[in-house]
Amino acid sequence: MLVKTYSAAVQGLEAISVTVEVNVTQGMRFILVGLPDNAVKESHERIVAAVHNSGFSVPMRQVTINLAPADVKKEGSGYDLPMAVGMMAAEGVVTCQLLPTTMMVGELSLDGSIQPIRGALPIAIKARSMGYERLIVPIQNVREAAVVNNLKVYGAHNLTEVVDLLNGGNMLQPTEVDTRREFYDQQTTFEYDFCDVKGQESVKRALELAAAGGHNVIMVGPPGSGKSMLSKRLPSILPPLSLSESLETTQVHSIAGVLKSDTSLIATRPFRSPHHTISPVALVGGGLNPQPGEISLAHNGVLFADELPEFNRNVLEVLRQPLEDRSINISRAKYSVTYPCNFMFVAAMNPCPCGYYNHPTKRCVCTPGQITRYLNKISGPLLDRIDLQIEIAPLSFEELSKAAPGESSAQIRERVIRARHIQEQRYKDHPGIHCNAQMTEKLLNQYCVLDEPTRELLRQAMARLNLSARAYSRILKVARTIADLEGKDNIEMNHVAEAVGYRSLDRGDWAER
Repeated sequence: MLVKTYSAAVQGLEAISVTVEVNVTQGMRFILVGLPDNAVKESHERIVAAVHNSGFSVPMRQVTINLAPADVKKEGSGYDLPMAVGMMAAEGVVTCQLLPTTMMVGELSLDGSIQPIRGALPIAIKARSMGYERLIVPIQNVREAAVVNNLKVYGAHNLTEVVDLLNGGNMLQPTEVDTRREFYDQQTTFEYDFCDVKGQESVKRALELAAAGGHNVIMVGPPGSGKSMLSKRLPSILPPLSLSESLETTQVHSIAGVLKSDTSLIATRPFRSPHHTISPVALVGGGLNPQPGEISLAHNGVLFADELPEFNRNVLEVLRQPLEDRSINISRAKYSVTYPCNFMFVAAMNPCPCGYYNHPTKRCVCTPGQITRYLNKISGPLLDRIDLQIEIAPLSFEELSKAAPGESSAQIRERVIRARHIQEQRYKDHPGIHCNAQMTEKLLNQYCVLDEPTRELLRQAMARLNLSARAYSRILKVARTIADLEGKDNIEMNHVAEAVGYRSLDRGDWAER
């Protein structure tokens, strides 16, 4: 007897349909074909134990299972459930009436319970697009899959519940999620707020500019000056995610298997802070079984690199292309996948090996050569992709004790949203350009026109401060953002003057001051 059940495999951000064909004939063998990996090959023993411990029986004859299409490698343990259901249907335990309109995924434990899988959201999207009426997933994945409308999504605890559903029982009910209500309710919930930060008004201003224009940032300051504290609060002033951005971000996290079981949609921008010992593969993604890396998990959010010079040089260099293209293509001998990685890059570092260069009270013991070598750990091409370079000085006890609470993140966010709206209108005819940081040279010439006095100020600043040539376009982009925050159509002299102040590391004499 031949029975077909339906499942799915995840490739990149997409899912492909997999047909599980179960054929039972005379004999005593179990044959599994269709390019299964080791986890799929081991499924037979899990399935037999799960079925028996659930009180059912499997065919005691030759069972041949084909996972079609046969030229796509099948990875993971998510095929346990459709294979088990197919075998029981061949034995007559499960009726076949609902099978043609049902997609299912799940890993079976020996006691028949169903364990969570990765990629439930893209699988649900695929199921709906192919016209399936229902999707059965592990109960831990049901909320992320139920985000997809016009599809009945059932979360099952064990194999018994699945059999009852397919045989017409009512033990399981479809899960419904009010996506829009949950999404908008969670958009203003943040763990960290800028009102908690005392002092450091100049740094807050720089981070507001970064959020308003989508600029990458590097903060340079001694230990304890507040670099990490300020960085963690940056997502709270970024513009809220749109529903489409939220769906795409949730897909990436679903594929990586890092979504919490009670999460339906990611409503706030992600903040990822990898340790400096991270490997290139963990950062960009890939591996034996392709998975998104930290840069993709930070998609539509913030990637924070603390102690930037301590990262391996090779790790930092792989950031260059994703920062430019906002997507990462991973090509290996057996696969090629593309993950999105449109993120704001925020870095923090000490000014020197000992950490106290330019400290107001503590003495630095580093020589100018040591400081230069320390800074040279960050390559010019990477630094070229960072618009704002901020120096942070630690606060004294008097400043800390007297400082009043600052502006809340909600107040700053309002100004950021207004500035982003201006940019959206400006670049609406330029596909792929959404904020000032993404401007090309052509757009710079179009939207960053300076009058003669302002151009002369910039020329003098670059000559006097010995700024590098790469600083020119960065200054213009930041100046454009400053003008947008003030609601000005044209870049003025004070905008350029402020933007010049954010190019600390480009100054030729920075390590000798």
